[in-house]
Amino acid sequence: MKRIGIFAKRHHKDAVRLAEEVVTWLGERKIEAFIDEPLAEAMSNMRGYPGQTIPSLVDMVVVLGGDGTLLSVARLVGDLRTPILGVNLGSLGFLTEITRSELFPMLEQVVKGDFTVSERMRLLAVIRRDDEEIARYRVLNDVVINKGALARIIDMETWVDDDYLTTFKADGLIISTPTGSTGYNLAAGGPIVYPGNHCHVISPICAHTLTNRPSVVSDEATIRIEVKSHDEDVVFTADGQEGMPLQGGDVVELRKSNHSTLLIKSPSKDYFQVLRTKLRWGER
Repeated sequence: MKRIGIFAKRHHKDAVRLAEEVVTWLGERKIEAFIDEPLAEAMSNMRGYPGQTIPSLVDMVVVLGGDGTLLSVARLVGDLRTPILGVNLGSLGFLTEITRSELFPMLEQVVKGDFTVSERMRLLAVIRRDDEEIARYRVLNDVVINKGALARIIDMETWVDDDYLTTFKADGLIISTPTGSTGYNLAAGGPIVYPGNHCHVISPICAHTLTNRPSVVSDEATIRIEVKSHDEDVVFTADGQEGMPLQGGDVVELRKSNHSTLLIKSPSKDYFQVLRTKLRWGER
């Protein structure tokens, strides 16, 4: 490893200080640091680079922050196979599973090439209006279709490949990857899915019909959702960070992306340990 990208929130003082320590540590080992521009502005005499260019210039990316910061960086990495090392500066995260105390010992291993990655499936979401594609998103966690604050229940006709599933009458619908199953999907009563499983989870939000339960389908399936409500305020969001308003008749088509996200794994904890710690299982 000769080039490493660094991302963190510029207004997070601890993250900025830690980024400066990482840059110093890398410099002592003759490793070039590529710092995200907003972060570099908050640091002392550091050169910054446009965030969207960094993943193509480096051997790996370090993200200092939480799961939300990592999701935004994963979007910048896009279809590249640049591995991401997520360092959580608060409580343990599902995606940022490396703690601050583990950072430098972990970096020591990583720069020597001694690390493993978890390959996380992503979704490709295509939005069509009048049979024309108007937007597309690549998603690591989940896609959500939900109503605005004052809207009534919305109708969402849902198909899995060529098979009609049902027309959900609900506040919304979540389609999550295994990685995103511990996010909004979990809060809506959906199942926790191990990241290595090959599936999508379809979870209604406050369904009008109480027997509408979350469903798990193959990740080889294409999910198609048509918004049937024409007079309601309906919004599409991807990973909770970007999105657009939908109109009646719009179709959201979801399928597995051809490209995955590579997350560097902690050598000291496995997925189930993270799960137990984060969800406080076993505590009384």
